[in-house]
Amino acid sequence: MATYKIDAMHSDVTFKVKHLMISTVTGSFTGFDATLEAEQDDLSDAKISFTADINTISTGNEQRDGHLKSEDFFDAAKYPTLSFTSTSFTKVDGSDYELAGDLTIKDVTKPVVLAVEYGGTMTDFYGQFKAGFDISGKISRSEFGLTWSAVTEAGGVVVSDEVKLNFSIQMVKQA
Repeated sequence: MATYKIDAMHSDVTFKVKHLMISTVTGSFTGFDATLEAEQDDLSDAKISFTADINTISTGNEQRDGHLKSEDFFDAAKYPTLSFTSTSFTKVDGSDYELAGDLTIKDVTKPVVLAVEYGGTMTDFYGQFKAGFDISGKISRSEFGLTWSAVTEAGGVVVSDEVKLNFSIQMVKQA
């Protein structure tokens, strides 16, 4: 069994959400961890687990980040992490895979399906064997109890329900 750990220095965990339905705010988590275990060299039987530290959320605006950590959204004091555990990793075609699993935010766990582009493997300058992945998907934030909403005076929605997920991940094979 091969075990891979995330190379956080060469990975990004970002999300995008519409603000006022006219522009997009991008955010990220800077504190996260992931493990991939697989028997097969092509990683087709990969089991993947991921966690992110809610207190590391960053949107480039301290006031907004504080609001996201509050009870209105993630309630980081009560639920300090979000997590994902895979249920399947299925080759679709070429380098495209489908990653299914259970995402837990706050105390709500729901199945999600993410698209994965497997970038392949490479040995770096330090002799570390790495695998690369670009992962994308969408979730409904309200399904996970992130239900805060507001309406402008003109009747516009302040924050969309749909959240786009984009992860660029390097995994390092453990000795």
